[in-house]
Parts: sequence; structure tokens; C-alpha cells
Amino acid sequence: MEKFDTVVSLDIGTTKIVAIVGRKNEHGKIEILGVGKTKSPGVKRGIVTNIAETSEAIKIAIEKAEKDSGIEFDRVVNVGIAGQHIKSLQHRGIRTRDSIDDEISQDDIDALVEDMYKLVMLPGEKIIHVLPQEYIIDGEQGITKPIGMSGVRLEANFHIITGQEAAKNNIYKCVEKAGLDVAELILEPLASAEAVLNSEEKEGGVALVDIGGGTTDIAIFYDDIIRHTAVIPFGGSSITEDIKEGCTILRGQAEQLKVKFGSALADQTQDNEIVAIPGLAGRDPKEISIKNLAHIIQARMQEILEYVDHEIKNSGFRDKLIAGIVLTGGGSQLKHISQLCEYITGMGTRVGYPNQHLAKGEVDNVTSPTFSTGVGLVIKGFEAQEKEATRKDRVTTHSNKTKGGFFDQFFNKSKEFFDEPEVDGEEQL
Repeated sequence: MEKFDTVVSLDIGTTKIVAIVGRKNEHGKIEILGVGKTKSPGVKRGIVTNIAETSEAIKIAIEKAEKDSGIEFDRVVNVGIAGQHIKSLQHRGIRTRDSIDDEISQDDIDALVEDMYKLVMLPGEKIIHVLPQEYIIDGEQGITKPIGMSGVRLEANFHIITGQEAAKNNIYKCVEKAGLDVAELILEPLASAEAVLNSEEKEGGVALVDIGGGTTDIAIFYDDIIRHTAVIPFGGSSITEDIKEGCTILRGQAEQLKVKFGSALADQTQDNEIVAIPGLAGRDPKEISIKNLAHIIQARMQEILEYVDHEIKNSGFRDKLIAGIVLTGGGSQLKHISQLCEYITGMGTRVGYPNQHLAKGEVDNVTSPTFSTGVGLVIKGFEAQEKEATRKDRVTTHSNKTKGGFFDQFFNKSKEFFDEPEVDGEEQL
């Protein structure tokens, strides 16, 4: 097998586990080299409920991705985290610097972020992300790029994302049991946003709505800054369950009906369309009206989108989101879902596909919204690599600058003094 500088992502979802292998080409685009996908029996609503089943599914997905890519990659993965245990809060951090003459550096920013990770959380909660929003230098607000400026009092407003430590630890256990190491744990809507949103949408104001199997995740951006995140504990699996109960059929049949014939708007379906479902154990086939199917789907989808609208209002940015709403995730593939979303929220809506940063590669099927999180995790992985390389360069540069300084000269002079040769058996003083 060939060896490439790659990033591997692992999307542990409610309905599926997806492993994606990617590398960056000379043009800065992501090439998808391999994809592995399998069912996710040990996850419910984004939370691991069976470690053994989930770790086995992860192994299968990774093996499929390795076989599909035909390359040997490191056993280190970027993993997504979601679930209704995810919460967010706003907090301000303050750092007093020693000198007004020295410019604010990346080290000052890093120290301010590190302080936020020391915040005392409720028992069982753990900080997942600390995301700077804006900086205040000596009382001057609205600064987005503080590096290079001068000031003594450095403050920042942070968007802090937390989750249950037990849920986080269970993900680590599953990944490690599958023989892998976690490079980074990333909130799934942040990863999806990297894959489907462009810089203009983030600057103008946009709400990303990732409709997954177990949860619907929301991330709101304005002025290119993350402003609000939320998790709604309903998704595509809720719709499937409603169809199963409403039509009294098996879950697998309900899922197939939703995917092949489902619509988010009952008014857009024909009254006389009927689908026949095979009967159980030789019984007569069961006839289901497409119109009734659409009514069941619309009722649940409308409830989810009303929650979305409520979260957008709570964020305080509803009137500022000029790019409207971008839907992604497996649930966004329902027919007429954009129209229903526009009707409920009154905001312009499009379906987001994870092809913003992708190169034309051998694997084209990842352009489905189903793979938005997986592709986004790959992009986030390369961003982390670049940040680490920049940090190392900064440390090396700083180290080189200190060479030849006062202390180095003092040390060399002292060394010369004590290393003088002895004369006639006596030390030369």
C-alpha cells in the first residue's frame, strides 16, 4: 500500500457510522480517497448506548474505508460528537498583560483560551470547545484580529460548548476499543458548517440546520463568527418511527417508504397514489396512501422546524441572517423540505451539499448531504494540522531569536572562564 499524508474522519451517527479518508492536493482542495459506511446499532439520539456494538461497527467502517482507498493510513481519527446533552453558554475572559509596548501575540490568545477551559462546570459536564467571538483591548470593543495590537487589558467574549463527560468518555472508549486514537473531538454541526457553508454566508449571517438520524443540530454564524449552537432531540429516526406507528408496518419498511416516496408537503402529492407493502408470513400486501404518508412526515417535520425557528429567535440574530437557512444531513433529502422550511420560518432556504472544498476525486458519492459531517471532520483535521505546524514554527522562531541574547552570551563567557587550562598544576584565576 502507498503511504500518504491523510486525515481520517469518523462520524458516529444514530443510523450510520461513516469513515472517510481524505488528503489535500496542491490546489488546497480535499481529495476523498475512500469511504466506509455501516449501520450504527449501538447509538441512540447521538449518544453511545452499547460500547461493544459501536466499536465493532467502527472497525467495519474503518476497514471498508481502508480497502476503498487502497492506502495505508495512520490509526488516528477526528471524531464528531452530538446528542441532546450538548449545551452552550457565553462567557467573558480577561487577561492582564505585563507591558503595553509588547504587541499582542498568539501566545496571549492561547493563554486566554486555556483559562476558559479551567471554568468550573456542573458535575458531570465537560468543556468541548472554546470559540472566541470578539476581543476587547483596553476597553475598545469589536476587535476580531487582536494580534499585533498593543494594550494591557485583553478581554474576549467566548462561545463555550459543553457536554456530558460520560458521553464523551464512551466515544473515546469505542474508538480505542476499535484500535484507533482520537486526534480531536469536534461538535458535529461545526464540522458540517465547514463542509457546506461558504465564507459569504458566514459573514452575512446564516443558520445551518443539520437534520441527522437522532438529532437536529443548529449552528448560527454572523460576521464570520459562531454565535449560537443548539441540539434538538428529534431527527430522521423520529419520522421513521411515526411512519411505523401510523401505518402499522415494520421499521425497515417505514424507512424505505420515507426514502423512496416521502414528501415534507402533503399538498404536493397525488390523492390516488398507493404503495403496496408485502404482508408478513404470507399475509396479503398492505396498501398505503402516499398522501397519508406525506401527512405523517409533514406533521413531524413541521414540529422539528418550529423548534429550529424558536432557536433562531432565541439567538437574537433572526433579523440579521441575510443568507437565511442552509439544511443538510440525511433528513434534508426529503422532497419539498426547503418549501416547508421557508413556510414555517419565513426565511430563504437551500439544501447544502459538502462540495465547497472538495476536488474532483475517485469517490463522488460523498457529495450527498448525508456525508456533510464526515467531510467537515476531514476539513477540520487539516485545519488542526496547519495550526500545529504554525505553532511549531512560532516556537522555533522564538527559540532562534533568543539565541545569542544576553543569557546565552553570559553562559558562554562563564563556560570559557571555567574551562581555562591549568598552569603549573594550579587553576588560573
